[in-house]
Amino acid sequence: MTTTTYAPSIATIRSGDVDNRAVYIAFGLAYILGHGAAGLSKGDNPLVSLPGWLPMTLLGSGFAIGTVFATRAALRAQRNAGKSDVRTGQLLGLSWVVGFAALFLAITGLSSTLATPGLQTLLWPAGSGLVVGLIYLAEGAARRNILHYTVGIWLASVSAVALFFSPPAFFAILAIAGGGGYAIATILEFRRHTR
Repeated sequence: MTTTTYAPSIATIRSGDVDNRAVYIAFGLAYILGHGAAGLSKGDNPLVSLPGWLPMTLLGSGFAIGTVFATRAALRAQRNAGKSDVRTGQLLGLSWVVGFAALFLAITGLSSTLATPGLQTLLWPAGSGLVVGLIYLAEGAARRNILHYTVGIWLASVSAVALFFSPPAFFAILAIAGGGGYAIATILEFRRHTR
């Protein structure tokens, strides 16, 4: 009698694995609507006239909803996880707080030192994408989730490249490339969880 052992595929869902479908949808919509609205309404010749608060409200709302979904998904995954996986999840959760606290200090320091408060308009969106991308890299590596790791590479790269452009192209790059990356990741995450 022979026994056959099957190696798990990349798409295998493990105990403690995080389901990012709702997270990717919320963050993708935040990028597309928030940065998209900024791209359409900023610059020397804006395509549309929108209230200044609208792009940030769309972006912030999407991020808030995505953060709630991310927290719920991580907590749900921890229910079935082993002790070391729970500790890894807690440390990764703390990384979000540390990363954004450091970003706040860096942007505040740069803006005041260089006496250019308008710099925050570019540094917050790009810096946030960079921090999120780097944390996604860490999460993807810790959970052996290639898709999440790849989304991290994409977000960090798009956010860094966008800084080479001024508004409205800066916001258009974030909306199209960043939001598009989340859209593709959403489709792949649905496929991963339906296998």
